[in-house]
Amino acid sequence: MPLLGDDGHKEMVENLNIISAKIAKPSAIILISAHWEEVSPTITLGTHPSLIYDYYGFPKQAYEIQYPASGDPTLARTVFSLLGDKGIESILDDKRGFDHGLFVPLKIMYPEADVPHLFESPRSAAVWRAISFSSSVGITSMDTRLSDA
Repeated sequence: MPLLGDDGHKEMVENLNIISAKIAKPSAIILISAHWEEVSPTITLGTHPSLIYDYYGFPKQAYEIQYPASGDPTLARTVFSLLGDKGIESILDDKRGFDHGLFVPLKIMYPEADVPHLFESPRSAAVWRAISFSSSVGITSMDTRLSDA
């Protein structure tokens, strides 16, 4: 596991640190991850989502990791509206927490947990295009479906 110093993830950790050092700190992050699959695009709405330890067979410390990043309900509703404007039905979920597809890479990039996050279940490239507004307002969108966090 990258957060426990696993040598097999050393390059990934280095790359995430390089990225966070090169870009301006965003006002929020919208993260799309294949670790959360739903029928319709679903967006976290919670103010302080809990962590979901959706992995098995790791040392005890892996289940004690904390990452108290906040959610951003206002941004969640904005994304929900933008998707609706593009004809994409989506769901707001105030119960879903942040799983390791979010907290592992973002704890590496922003260990202070001082950037609000939204977590979104992926469905299509149309969702990604619909939220592409985000960089123009200081929000970073990340798609971790190509990584192995």
